[in-house]
Amino acid sequence: MSDLPPDLPRLRTHWLTLSLDRVRERISFLERRQREQAHDAAVRPPVPDWILETGIGQRREPLYVHVGGCHMAGKRQRPINRAQALRALSDGAEACAHCRADTALHVLD
Repeated sequence: MSDLPPDLPRLRTHWLTLSLDRVRERISFLERRQREQAHDAAVRPPVPDWILETGIGQRREPLYVHVGGCHMAGKRQRPINRAQALRALSDGAEACAHCRADTALHVLD
């Protein structure tokens, strides 16, 4: 059993028109998605070199130093520079065990 219409007139008009419409819709969808992804990439802020993760509460004590883009960084985070990352580690913040910020900073124990 075929999913195509059995007669020539319908094959020439209806079926091909429906198929072409579906292809055009899919092309339009993919082009729109591609434009949106390009726009998102253009407006996305750059990944910081280092991230400081802080604790809960008013004081928000520094807890962990992460390499920028670390997937283990929590929600309470802020970008920092290399000097701030080194200072946070020397002041008691821990280096993330996953991204090994201390190794990336060349800190020797």
